[in-house]
Amino acid sequence: MGRKDNILNIISEFVKKEEFSGAILVKEGNEIIYRDAHGYAHRGFKVKNKIDTKFDCASVTKLFTAIAILQLVEKGVLSLEDKVLDILDIQNSNLNKKIEIFHLLTHSSGMGDDADEEAGEEYEDLFKDRPNYSIRELEDTLPLFIHKEQYFKPGEGTRYNNCAFTLLGLVIEKLTGEKYRDYVIENVFKRANMKNSGFFSMDDIVENVAECYVDILDEDENIIGWKKNIYSYPPCGLPEGGALTTVEDMVKFYEALFNGELLGEQMTKEMITPKIDEGVYSKLKVKNGFVFEFMMDSDSDKLHYFRKDGINSGVVANTIYIPDYDVKIAILGNQYSGVWQLGKDIIKSYIGEYM
Repeated sequence: MGRKDNILNIISEFVKKEEFSGAILVKEGNEIIYRDAHGYAHRGFKVKNKIDTKFDCASVTKLFTAIAILQLVEKGVLSLEDKVLDILDIQNSNLNKKIEIFHLLTHSSGMGDDADEEAGEEYEDLFKDRPNYSIRELEDTLPLFIHKEQYFKPGEGTRYNNCAFTLLGLVIEKLTGEKYRDYVIENVFKRANMKNSGFFSMDDIVENVAECYVDILDEDENIIGWKKNIYSYPPCGLPEGGALTTVEDMVKFYEALFNGELLGEQMTKEMITPKIDEGVYSKLKVKNGFVFEFMMDSDSDKLHYFRKDGINSGVVANTIYIPDYDVKIAILGNQYSGVWQLGKDIIKSYIGEYM
């Protein structure tokens, strides 16, 4: 069986087993290996997902924020070594004054987060005592995290942090005089020809957007129903998550990045270069970069692939790039499914001996 047939079988089995709802695109060079959508964008009216359906991409949004920051670095209006609190006027916080832009981009700031996912806190619990729709602008999120204690001093560890990207978004607004969302639309989405991507509020009328569903389980873990996630997070995407995009636009993003359409040659290299050791995953060494997570051979440091994924209530996303084969993988879903295992299984078709 050839590689393409193997990938088609892997995806077919996944869609059937997981009852996957979303879209998948696998592109090798200029060849489309797989491109299709499954499940429902709207369960109530039985509206099916399409290949150009817009999905919440959760933390994949951080890629767009990072690109916007690096563009400002290229322009010379910002440095990776700049102290965040020298730029932002945030009073009476527990943020360490030594936190640099670099630390925010690489999850090495040590700052407290709004919901500590590594400690098992649930993001939607933030809105048990406050309405989620009260958070519209970036500064509305500050009370959720600026008074939390640091986990470690900047640069002395790594711990995944969402609100680090809130600060990056505020830096973009301060230095450009533009709203974060407007800047990203103009300087990232438009430059990458991502015509179906944007930041849309839940109470806006937006065509071709998938609703997101959380499964309701009985005591035996069987799915007995679904609920919408409309009270689980802010109504409009923020720098750390929530942009709406399509699988085709995500592949366009990767291609625009590698073609130098978003950043210059040097900064593009910086974007796709590992920065900080994180640990070992299976047989692969894991390193953090500017948002991307890099998988490298433990002995030789050979780069095998890198990825950015995301998850939220009713949202799953997994995007992957395999340099040796110029493979772009985009998986976006509007209900929970094991998109991470699907990504691994597709990767195995190319570099199986390392998995």
